[in-house]
Amino acid sequence: MAVFKDIRNGRLYVGDNVEVIRTIPDGVIDLTVTSPPYDNLRDYNGYSFDFESLAAELYRVTKDGGVVVWNTSDATVKGGETCTSFRQAIHFVDSCGFKLHDTMIWQKPTFSAIGALRVRYAPVFEYMFVFVKGKLRTFNPIKDRINKSYGIARRSVPMVRHPDGTRRKSTNPTAAIPEYGQRFNVWYITPERSGFASHGHPAMFPIAIPRDHILSWSNPGDCVLDPFMGSGTTACAAIETGRRWVGCEISLEYADKAVDRIMNHAAHTQGITPKETE
Repeated sequence: MAVFKDIRNGRLYVGDNVEVIRTIPDGVIDLTVTSPPYDNLRDYNGYSFDFESLAAELYRVTKDGGVVVWNTSDATVKGGETCTSFRQAIHFVDSCGFKLHDTMIWQKPTFSAIGALRVRYAPVFEYMFVFVKGKLRTFNPIKDRINKSYGIARRSVPMVRHPDGTRRKSTNPTAAIPEYGQRFNVWYITPERSGFASHGHPAMFPIAIPRDHILSWSNPGDCVLDPFMGSGTTACAAIETGRRWVGCEISLEYADKAVDRIMNHAAHTQGITPKETE
């Protein structure tokens, strides 16, 4: 059985994620947010994972209406992209039973661009596939997109869609345009840099990604799973947003660093000393 550590409102298991998740009861996870090691783009201490078994287990433990956010990308091998991300997305839908709710994009700033620029444009994005089990239960849209016409009264009578599906003229045609609108499905987020800031992990993703997905697809008190906990980013985001969490990490080296980071983050954000249990 995998070793685990209780930290604040969550638990980190050190062991194979499929074996760990098989011990979780059916339908208890509200949201999974994760970024698996893809196409050996980075060395992950020599570990690999069983994608098909993991995808099946994620479907089993997800609640009806729950969501899986799968952040991934593709390597370029012998001049062509591997298409692994697309194959995984199709497997989640055709073989597991999920619906592909949205294909979102994590857009990175141009300083992160790398690649063979003589033959292709530099890649500056990754996929964030959003899968749902059944009918979506929770959506809390983030509204932080600045409206260029903020404060200006509408000159024309806008058409609005009503719950019955029909479109009719708004009953408030002179309402001023709000300052912020709903975010689109392309998120511009700066990646974490390597070195000290990465907490010793080769592929640490920025906390804004799990935090904003947690805010969007779950509610306070819900349970968030990350089968590839890495440096503990999803757990830190769950603590910030008042969610419970479960994580798996197969590398003891990365797990030890994640524990320190999660405990320090909890102490900083909550003003407490988290309990740790072997």
